[in-house]
Amino acid sequence: MTSPQITPSPTSEPLPGRRVLGFAVGSVGNGVFGAVPGLLLLFYLTEVMAVPAAAAGAAIVAAKVWDAVCNPVVGLLSDREAVRTGRRTRLLLVGALGLPLLFTALFTSPLSSPTGALVWTGLMFVLAATAYSCFQVPYIALAAELSPRQDQRARAISWRIVFLTVGILAAGGLATVVVDAFGGGRAGHTAMGLTMGALMCATMLVTALSTQWVPSRPGERVLGPLAALRAARGNRPFFALLLGFALQAMAIAVMLAGAPYVAVYRLGDYSLTTVMFACVVGPSMLCVPLWAAAARRFGTVPCYLAALLAVTAACAALFPAASAESAVSVFALLGVVGTGYAALQLLPLSLLPETVRADAARTGQAQSGTFTGVWTAAETGAMALGPGLFSAVLAATAFVSGNVETEAAQPASAVTGLTFGFTALPAALLAVSLPAVLLYRRLAAAHTREENHAS
Repeated sequence: MTSPQITPSPTSEPLPGRRVLGFAVGSVGNGVFGAVPGLLLLFYLTEVMAVPAAAAGAAIVAAKVWDAVCNPVVGLLSDREAVRTGRRTRLLLVGALGLPLLFTALFTSPLSSPTGALVWTGLMFVLAATAYSCFQVPYIALAAELSPRQDQRARAISWRIVFLTVGILAAGGLATVVVDAFGGGRAGHTAMGLTMGALMCATMLVTALSTQWVPSRPGERVLGPLAALRAARGNRPFFALLLGFALQAMAIAVMLAGAPYVAVYRLGDYSLTTVMFACVVGPSMLCVPLWAAAARRFGTVPCYLAALLAVTAACAALFPAASAESAVSVFALLGVVGTGYAALQLLPLSLLPETVRADAARTGQAQSGTFTGVWTAAETGAMALGPGLFSAVLAATAFVSGNVETEAAQPASAVTGLTFGFTALPAALLAVSLPAVLLYRRLAAAHTREENHAS
């Protein structure tokens, strides 16, 4: 068996701050694209363009299903580029330049009819998701190649999560502010698309250009798609970790999709969407360094489990709080969600590069692109299913779609349904993810014992 070919740095010195920040800042664009469609796209289609909830949800899910199919392919292409050139820069540049333009088009439908808007938005979402894959997959693969030192990889990932949180905060705060500032409706969403697209372009382009120093050496040869997947499927800790993370991403996506509806129909003010978002993302951004320090002291997996239990309990408690239309209680519980959400982002992504490097020792072929392609496929698929699940709840509870000129009155069943979708459904998904995290802990511990025995 040949030795694994990850050789990310000629030395084991600490990474310079400029390189860490150059790598991490691209997550602002990731956060924007990950959060804005999840937060506003379903609401835009049903409340601005009068698209029926079931059709809107189906279009969003269809685009993300394509994204899930595309990501593993992009991962293989990224590994091929790395073998040929020693870099992953080309795909990063394709995504950094293409995604902002397509994101703007996503909220700028030239067609006024509900059917026309649905077709346009669905097509633009497919294209935008493809461009996002071109950036996101090689970007995550770089995390395993930045340094031979685990502490330096963890440091870079911690900063990446900080910038990711900044992007999510911009999505939830700035995006809705821009929509309101330009009068809401189609004009407001167009202005928002232009503003957020410019932010994405600036941050992602910096990362694409400033990470050219990272040598990427997946192996001595390029594996074909089937051979790559056959080699990858033996990494059982990776797939257990992925399952838990995907279910958690789906839960957060459901909450994102439901937030504007709860703000309007439970709390009585659409602008409170921004406050709700800030209650989640504000604590999350502040808690990233605290969770990183806790993981160093108490272990990554124990902290991951503690955060998961706290977020699950907070989501469950949100149902009575939102049903009572108590804004203060909702905001407080969302703060608890945000505190734990920082860990649900940071800690699995800190464990991901370690599963990739451990698999390289097992197989002799370090397939960072292949693994991150599968990871991103599952994440984006889960993020797509979130709005789809929420729209299914709306459809099942007789939600009435409207538009900015004619606000629809909702039956009691729809108000109860959207409250359930925002609270109890995410809590259930989070609870289901717990056995997967426990399985990862057991498999990773067994792998460590095998390594110690072999040495």
